[in-house]
Amino acid sequence: MGFVLLILGVALWWAAHLFKRLMPARRAAMGDAGKGVVAGALAVSILFMIFGYRMTDFIHVWSPPSFMVHVNNLLVLIAIWMMSPAGTKGLLLNKVRHPQLAGFRAWAFAHLLVNGDLASIILFGGLFLWGMVAAIAINRAEPDWTPGEPGTLGKDAMFFVASIVLLAVIGYVHGLVGPSPFPG
Repeated sequence: MGFVLLILGVALWWAAHLFKRLMPARRAAMGDAGKGVVAGALAVSILFMIFGYRMTDFIHVWSPPSFMVHVNNLLVLIAIWMMSPAGTKGLLLNKVRHPQLAGFRAWAFAHLLVNGDLASIILFGGLFLWGMVAAIAINRAEPDWTPGEPGTLGKDAMFFVASIVLLAVIGYVHGLVGPSPFPG
């Protein structure tokens, strides 16, 4: 039952996010009510992924080397920074079209590096692939894109420091509900 919920959760995540791109007329016909439907579908998908992931039996696929925890934490820090306002208010990510999706993929990839079980591969691999498909779908639907005015390195630094603090908070909460992401 856990694998079924997990796969349904990942599939619903994909469907809710890609609904606007795959069925634009149907989504437009829903008007503002469509935002609530999509938000509800995303909330259900997250619950399915959480419960499905927790309910699955551990099926070993590969054993990650212990140093990968450091690579994971660095990638998650970069992911948090990329998903911050740095993409629109900083200088370094100004020419990156989808910094949040790139950050999301970095987060998912980081988790693939440290989890060698089948449920993790389904969850994080499915979300990583969604991040790739979402960027492609947006680029096809909206091929013309021009970066906004670049921000400053000072803003990048500010968002990076905030990302370090957020990583510490996320890591602490992660340790309360699951394994601690910090070695020690």
